[in-house]
Amino acid sequence: MGRGEIQSHRDLVAWQLGVRLAREIYLVSERFPSHEKYGLCNQVRRAAVSVPSNIAEGYGRGTRQDYLRFLRMARGSVFEIDTQLLIARELGYLDQDSHTTIEATLHECGRVLAGLIRSIEAGTDA
Repeated sequence: MGRGEIQSHRDLVAWQLGVRLAREIYLVSERFPSHEKYGLCNQVRRAAVSVPSNIAEGYGRGTRQDYLRFLRMARGSVFEIDTQLLIARELGYLDQDSHTTIEATLHECGRVLAGLIRSIEAGTDA
């Protein structure tokens, strides 16, 4: 495999960041109150898992149009997570340091996804 050559969804930086984001979300949401287990905790975890999952599914679909559709869904989940983390922070479920750390990963993931979407739209990437 040459430098930068994509052979599977696992080679995509966006997917790798999505997996890292999901891991960070799972770890920090363990500290949410038990009464949020089926509320905000579940919702933010599902959104986090959907980021790398949608990237992988879109990649595996095999068409440019499907790939773009799933990448856009993943990007939408990034915005969903941003909102959910802000709510968790406002409710005191998430300390400022944890929020700042996850927010950095979240923004990097969103930035990379936006770039990947632009490159696919322009026909310059697989």
